[in-house]
Amino acid sequence: MPEATTSAQRQNTSTDTSRAAARPQTRDLTQGPIASTLLVFALPILAGNVLQSLNGSVNAIWVGGHLGEAALTATANANNVMFALIGAVFGISMATNILIAQSMGAHNIGQAKRVLGTSATFFGVVSLLIALLGWPLSRHLMQWMSTPEAALPLAESYLQVIFLAIPLLFMFSFVTAALRGAGDTKTPFWFLLIVVVLDMALNPLLIFGWGPVPRMGIQGSAVATLIANGVSFFALLGWLRFRHHPLWIGRRQLGLFKPDLTIVRTLVVKGLPMGVQIVMISLAMIAMISMVNEHGVQTASAYSAALQLWTYVQMPAMAIGAACSSMAAQNVGAGLWKRVDATARAGMLTNILLTGGLIALIVLLDRYVLGWFLPTGSPSLEVARHLNHIAIGSFLFFGVTFVLSGVVRATGAVLAPMLILGIAMWGIRVPAARFLQPVLGVDALWWSFPISSAASVVMILAYYRWGNWRKAEMLPRTAMATTAPPTTQPDETHAVNCDALLAQSPASDSVAIPAEVAGQPPGPVANQAKS
Repeated sequence: MPEATTSAQRQNTSTDTSRAAARPQTRDLTQGPIASTLLVFALPILAGNVLQSLNGSVNAIWVGGHLGEAALTATANANNVMFALIGAVFGISMATNILIAQSMGAHNIGQAKRVLGTSATFFGVVSLLIALLGWPLSRHLMQWMSTPEAALPLAESYLQVIFLAIPLLFMFSFVTAALRGAGDTKTPFWFLLIVVVLDMALNPLLIFGWGPVPRMGIQGSAVATLIANGVSFFALLGWLRFRHHPLWIGRRQLGLFKPDLTIVRTLVVKGLPMGVQIVMISLAMIAMISMVNEHGVQTASAYSAALQLWTYVQMPAMAIGAACSSMAAQNVGAGLWKRVDATARAGMLTNILLTGGLIALIVLLDRYVLGWFLPTGSPSLEVARHLNHIAIGSFLFFGVTFVLSGVVRATGAVLAPMLILGIAMWGIRVPAARFLQPVLGVDALWWSFPISSAASVVMILAYYRWGNWRKAEMLPRTAMATTAPPTTQPDETHAVNCDALLAQSPASDSVAIPAEVAGQPPGPVANQAKS
C-alpha cells in the first residue's frame, strides 16, 4: 500500500510539473537589472508595434497606390475616427493592465484574475455598444470631419465595416494588455503576427478579388481587418486555455466574470481619464486633418503619407513606454520605489537613443519612403517631405512624455497626465495650427507639432519632479490583498472554484501603497495617436 501511494504521488508530481512547464511563464519585473530587463520585456512590444505599422503601411500602399489619393484620404479620415472610438474604452484596458501588474508584483494571482474577469465583462459590453451606435453614424462622422467630397463615399463604406470589427479589435487589444500586465509580452506578439500576416494576405485578395472572391475595393481592406482580428482573437483564447495560462479563467471560475463593483468603480474612475487622453489626442488629430482637408486633396494626401512614417517613429516610444508602465506598476505593487524611478530613467534614455536614431534615418531617406504611399509622380511628394522636415522632430519630445506619463499612471495618478495632454493639444497645438495660419500659411499646421510637444515634455517633467503622484492609488486599500500565490495554478483540473479563489484575496490594509511610502528622490524622465 505505501508503495502504491508513493507511485501515485510521483505520477501526480510529474503531471503537475509537465503542466507547469507547458504554461506560458509570466515575468517578474521586480527583480534583476533594470535596463536589460526593461529592454528584453519591451522587445516583443516593439516588434509587435512594427508589425502593426508595417501592416498599416502595406495596406496604405495597396489603397493609395492602386485605388488613388481619394481612397488614401478616406482611410486616413476613417482611421482617425476609429482611433477616437478606441480611446473611449482604451483607458479601461490601461487600468486593467496596471491593476493586474500591481497584483502580480504583490504575488496575488487571485486578485489579478478577479480584476481580469470584471474588466472583460465591462469592456465587452462597452465595445458592443460602440459598434452598434457607430455603424449608422459613419457618414455623419465623415461629413463632420470635412472629408473631401471625392473621398466621402469611400470613407463611409470603409468605416462601416470597421465598426463591425470594433468588438474584435477591442477584445484582442484588451487581452494582450492584460497579458503584458502579468509580464507576458511574447504571447501577444505571436498572435499579433497572425493578425498581420492574415491582414496583409487578405487585403489584395479582397480589394481586387480573385476567382470566387468578389472585388470589394476599399471596403475589402476593412473586411480583411475584421477577419484577421477575429481569427487571431479566438485562436489566442484557445491557446491560453490549452496552455493553462495563469490568468486563464476556467469553467469552474466563471463567477469571476460577474462584475465586482469596487473594481468597476476603479476602472471607471481611473480608466476614463486615461481614455480621455486618447480621445483628446484623436479629436485633436481630427481637428488637424480637418484643417489639412481645407487645403485640398494634394495637401491631405501628403499629410496622410507623412502619418504613415510618423507611426513608425512612434514605435520605440510606445514600446518602451508600455514596458515602463507595466514594470513600474509591478514594482509599485511590491513597494519598490527606487526601482520605479530607475525604470523611468532607463526608459527615457533608451527612448531618446532609439527615437532620435530613427528620426535621423527617416529624414535622410524620406523622399524614398514617402514615395511608397503616393502614386508615382504625385505632386504631393514634395509637400510631404516639407511638412515632415518640420514636424518629425516633435516625436523626440513625444517619447519622453510617453515614458513619464506611463510611469506616473502606474501608481494611479491619472488626472495630471490628462490635464497636461489637454493643455498641449487643445491649449497649444490646435490653436497654433488655426491662428498662426494668417502668418505662416499652411506651415502653421506643421509647426504646431513641435511647439505643443515641447510644452508637454516640460510640463510632465515638472510634475514628475514635484508632483504628488507617488501618493496615488488604484484600488481602495481595503480591496488590496497580500496573500501568497497558490501552490498550484488554479484550472479546471485542480477543481478550484471562484469562491475558493476569491478567498485568497481577503481585505487587508497591510500592502504598502504609495500613500504609505515616503517619496524617493525623483529621477528625470512622458499615444497611438499621431502626437
